[in-house]
Amino acid sequence: MSKTIVGIDNGVTGSIGVLYPDGTNAFLPTPVFKTRSYTKKDKYIHRIHWQELRDNLPKNSIVYLERPMVNQHAFTATASALRALEATIIVLEMLQVLYFYIDSKEWQKEFIASSVLGHDKMKEASMLIGCTLFPNHASKIKKHGDADGLLIAEHCLRRYGR
Repeated sequence: MSKTIVGIDNGVTGSIGVLYPDGTNAFLPTPVFKTRSYTKKDKYIHRIHWQELRDNLPKNSIVYLERPMVNQHAFTATASALRALEATIIVLEMLQVLYFYIDSKEWQKEFIASSVLGHDKMKEASMLIGCTLFPNHASKIKKHGDADGLLIAEHCLRRYGR
């Protein structure tokens, strides 16, 4: 039985790409909600909406989850990425789906030229390539700003199959 391939661009600004065995696909931004921060500062943070994530992930799937950015010089971003990762892993374990980690450099090497440098340029390249490969989701991809979840799923389908 063929499995659905899911690519998850980790984080509260990430996305999810789904490649079904029948050739159809889906793209959605990672579901999040805004809540007060757990710190003493009066601010808000985004957290993964785990129920919505659970309801949107196919049960008969293999999930490829992008390894989070961990940088000691960017503590706030690292903390957010690790909170998102933990929430996502809990959902995947609840659904009892098989999941693997993938580094961003691995899938980016297949789609984005090595001459493209910098966060903004990488996101723009991801968006353009995603719109080309998945024109049925072009408006959603443009609104989101990149197609990382779909490109992760596509790379893993090409490399590992179903």
